[in-house]
Amino acid sequence: MATLQPWYKVVYPREDLREGKPFDASEFAVHLDQVRDGRANPDYQDPARFFSKTYLTKSLLAVASETVRRMAGIKTETSAVFNMTTQFGGGKTHTLTLLYHLATGGKEARNWTGVKAILEMAGVPDVTQAAVGVFVGTEFDSITGRGGTDGTPLRKTPWGELAWQIGGEEGFKVVAEHDAKLIAPSGEVIRAFLPKDKPCLILMDELMNYVSRNRKSGLASQLYNFLQNLSEEARGQDRVVLVASIPASELEMNAEDQADYDRFKKVLDRLGKAIIMSAEAETAEIIRRRLFEWDGVTKDAEKTVAAFADWAVEHRTQVPGWFPVDNARDAFRATYPFHPVVLSVFERKWQQLPRFQQTRGVLRLLALWVSKAYSEGFKGAHRDPLIGLGTAPLDDPFFRTAAFEQLGEAKLEGAVTTDICGKRDSHATRLDREATEDIKKARLHRKAATTVFFESNGGQMRAEATVPEIRLAVGEPELDIGHIETVLETLSQECYYLSVERNRYRFSTTENLIKRYSDRRASISEKAIEERVRSEIQKVFTAEGGIDRIFFPEKSNAIPDRPALTLAVLGPEHSMEDEPETKALARSMTWECGKSGRTFKSAIIWCVAESGQTLRDEARKALAWEAIDAEKDDLHIEDSQKRQLDEQVRRSRRDVKEAVWRSYKFLLLLGKDNQMRKIDLGLVNSSQAATLVEVILKRLREDGDIEKSISPNFLVRKWPGFPEWTTKAVRDAFFASPEFPRLLSVEGVKETIARGVSQGIIAYAGKKPDGHYEPLLIDREMSVMEVEISEDVVILTAEEAKKHIEPPKLTALSVSPQDVRLRLGGCTSFVARGTDQHGRPIAVTDLAWLAKGGEIDGNGAFRAGQDEGEFVVEATAGGLNTHATVLITKEDAPPSPLPPKPKAEAKTMQWSGAVPPQKWMNFYTKVLAKFATNSDLKLTVKFEVTPEGGLPPHRIEETKATLRELGLDDDVTSGD
Repeated sequence: MATLQPWYKVVYPREDLREGKPFDASEFAVHLDQVRDGRANPDYQDPARFFSKTYLTKSLLAVASETVRRMAGIKTETSAVFNMTTQFGGGKTHTLTLLYHLATGGKEARNWTGVKAILEMAGVPDVTQAAVGVFVGTEFDSITGRGGTDGTPLRKTPWGELAWQIGGEEGFKVVAEHDAKLIAPSGEVIRAFLPKDKPCLILMDELMNYVSRNRKSGLASQLYNFLQNLSEEARGQDRVVLVASIPASELEMNAEDQADYDRFKKVLDRLGKAIIMSAEAETAEIIRRRLFEWDGVTKDAEKTVAAFADWAVEHRTQVPGWFPVDNARDAFRATYPFHPVVLSVFERKWQQLPRFQQTRGVLRLLALWVSKAYSEGFKGAHRDPLIGLGTAPLDDPFFRTAAFEQLGEAKLEGAVTTDICGKRDSHATRLDREATEDIKKARLHRKAATTVFFESNGGQMRAEATVPEIRLAVGEPELDIGHIETVLETLSQECYYLSVERNRYRFSTTENLIKRYSDRRASISEKAIEERVRSEIQKVFTAEGGIDRIFFPEKSNAIPDRPALTLAVLGPEHSMEDEPETKALARSMTWECGKSGRTFKSAIIWCVAESGQTLRDEARKALAWEAIDAEKDDLHIEDSQKRQLDEQVRRSRRDVKEAVWRSYKFLLLLGKDNQMRKIDLGLVNSSQAATLVEVILKRLREDGDIEKSISPNFLVRKWPGFPEWTTKAVRDAFFASPEFPRLLSVEGVKETIARGVSQGIIAYAGKKPDGHYEPLLIDREMSVMEVEISEDVVILTAEEAKKHIEPPKLTALSVSPQDVRLRLGGCTSFVARGTDQHGRPIAVTDLAWLAKGGEIDGNGAFRAGQDEGEFVVEATAGGLNTHATVLITKEDAPPSPLPPKPKAEAKTMQWSGAVPPQKWMNFYTKVLAKFATNSDLKLTVKFEVTPEGGLPPHRIEETKATLRELGLDDDVTSGD
């Protein structure tokens, strides 16, 4: 559409409209008396100018040609009496003015625009100049009369005034007595003042106004008699024409007026010819000549016509059926620079309004419209190729006033300025400011709303704007037609006086549900909103998979420290909008439980909202609609609004639920680095699962953060540095250490143990007080139900279990002492010891001793012989043998060292050293865990922190505060 010229560069409004001076509403109302007196607007006073701006419609051409023909003395195919019976404001006085200029202009009229066509239709060479009498009921006052002080005789009646105008002083003398006595003259008297040497044209306008004002004086009845007599006389004359216009607006007539109107119309219709001055399809040509310096449709205009016509053809199924799509070019060409809908809306909708003035009213509105649009166009505000219905300047007070005058409904001022334009915060104007660039540039919200205003007849009747009508009015080349439905939906959700039912739109003075909603929304308390939000959150986080749920914890002791997977849902006030603070809060409650440190840190999964504002907004909306619904029986709203209210309640409840799903999209959990790790669930909605907990668990399982169970080999890989591992300690490790995957429940631990026993990877045993294992199960089918989580039940590696299952077998034999020195004949004892296949001591049976250099008995007692030398003592058992060496000498052996005393049990054990952060959990599990149940375990911690860049004071104070919360000494030393 960039190639289409804006209309104001193709066709120029008349000078006063370009200068912004179309403010006198009377400008488009012809005053016949003023034309006769020479006081009228130049457009009406100057005949040549008047005819140049007048389009001769079929009906106007017909009455003008008949009048000219009759004044020329031709009685065939003519009428002497015409009754103008058009609608109020429909061009009657304009017709009378045209006849006045023709009759007074005579032969000179031939040079005026369009007169040749009149003469051609009349079949005469020239207009015959005539005597003209003009009576305008709104101007003539029978009490004060006319003349008497200006050198002219005083005239107090319509017949006196007409006789004076037609025949001058001589003419008035004929009816002077009738005028003085207020009695209508007879036909004979009338004939006496009519001219004998030239034609006569008598023009009477606004008769009902005079009748209504003079009913009590009797002049109304006398006027009826005069009109009847005058009509009869005109019919009998060859060159006399009477043209009368009776009407007043029906809204202005009482019962007496209506009776008189019917009486006058009947007599005129009986004696004359009724003329319906209807422009219909010719209205556009009338308007163009009156408002523009019109020279026809130019080449640039044809481009615009073609583009819009092609658009209409392309979208023929989306525009109303009454629009002539197959003749779209003709339709757009006939109304250029106006869009066809601009003029058709007045014919289709507005002409049914009682106060609507079809020609004068439309001209007045369009003159204001064109002047404003021309000014805004040249200021660079808009570049509209056509003057479309949606561009009506309802923001201009003068235009609004003119429109409301035609509607007869000034109460619509509030609806227009609130919902369309006229104020900065008018809904359609604001929505355009906030819209996407293409909608904003097209002013689409305002255009659509303005179109609805005109199409729905302003609430005067049950007229409505349909979507096809709106599409046709605001659609244009290069505009995405889908945007129109988008803006209509937005308008229906924002406007206060726009009613919508089954895709039909209507503006009225009645507040709609949106207005009631807006008022009610402002009254919803923050407490009610908070309660609703929390209630909706709890509905979405329903129980799933056995996971515990803790809602809205504010202190760490609100979350029990126990080995069970727990979903902690933070309140919406702790959202990811304040991510650092929210993470810090979650971390502190993860590491602490009341005044103590938390053991099962890995068991907590935090669910956090992206923002709390959306939730609060949707909750407020739902509460407002529900409040209106609760009072709907007392609000006296229409059935259609009740249906809309039901839909709004359903939608708002759905929206607040979806807001919870969309908002709670972040998880926080303890990572392997002991820091809080964030997980973004992405776009979540209720169609993905029955509950949000289900979605969370699914994601955590996919990421490997939660397992239903794990392989028994994992336990072997993570085995602490001691032979046995209590099932309680195993369970606790999964919920305490981030090194371990989180299990959905304790049942997962039991399943892993049972599977490990069944596969022979680990053993399951009950530990007796004496240290023995009974029972000890391995490599046999074991069910989950058999597994017990307890301090008295342990698991063993397969290797360790075998030590307690296989029968002991002698696999090694040793003798002590190994080296002995004896004097000749000396004695000593040897002891043989055995170990089994697991390196454990075993009793030695069937032991046989063999010695040289002396004698040895079955118990290993040896006596040296009398020979010196080095001899061997050998022990044999179970197919194994071993030996010791005996040195026999004459000399005494050096004293043997005393055997070492057995070590006594230690009363205490201490250790100090540096443990790197990555081994803290292993240090606890493998070193401290076995003593953790002993109340005599004392743990003294000394730490030193020397970060690069130093420690800020607030960090030191935070540490002191945390130590105090744990019930510990807060004597922290710091220095350079």
